Amino acid sequence: MILAFNKPMNVLSQFTDEGKWRGLKHWIDVPGVYAAGRLDRDSEGLLILTDDGRLQARITDPTSKRPKTYFALVEGVPDTAALTALRQGVTLKDGPTRPAKVEAVAEPDWLWPRDPPVRMRKSVTDSWLKLTLTEGRNRQVRRMCAHVGLPVLRLVRWSVGGWTLDGLAPGDWRRIEAEPGRSAPVDPRTQKERRK
Repeated sequence: MILAFNKPMNVLSQFTDEGKWRGLKHWIDVPGVYAAGRLDRDSEGLLILTDDGRLQARITDPTSKRPKTYFALVEGVPDTAALTALRQGVTLKDGPTRPAKVEAVAEPDWLWPRDPPVRMRKSVTDSWLKLTLTEGRNRQVRRMCAHVGLPVLRLVRWSVGGWTLDGLAPGDWRRIEAEPGRSAPVDPRTQKERRK
């Protein structure tokens, strides 16, 4: 079983609550599924859950280089040097990042209002970036953007591999099939029945 969940702001990527922060149990009442990877509490968007341990491992394995696409509202206006640095990879405290696909974009037309709203400074212009990464370090998008002088004000994950948020409102989830472009895992029992 695979679920796609549009994780709202200030929700943990675990079923248990922690202090004042609420866990997934308040939105998802499906036994036996667990988050495949994490999405920071202060980030929003696509979180994949599954009851298949092997699939969970494949999604989170950094060697799989599974692309994840984010939309980031940043403080400031990215110049050519900042975009080039992100595209080539930057060196963070835990080492150099892989090159990322990055482009300056307009605010996505599918985006919902954030709760709570983003605090904006009238004296500073903000911009949107679309970034696709093939690794998943802790707070990586935020750290990469900060490294080039573009602090992240809002971060929304749009896709994980071939799965997207398309048509999924914040706090909603749905069952999904095997990742587009990848074959569904084969049930060994079905294989045996076919051989008979």
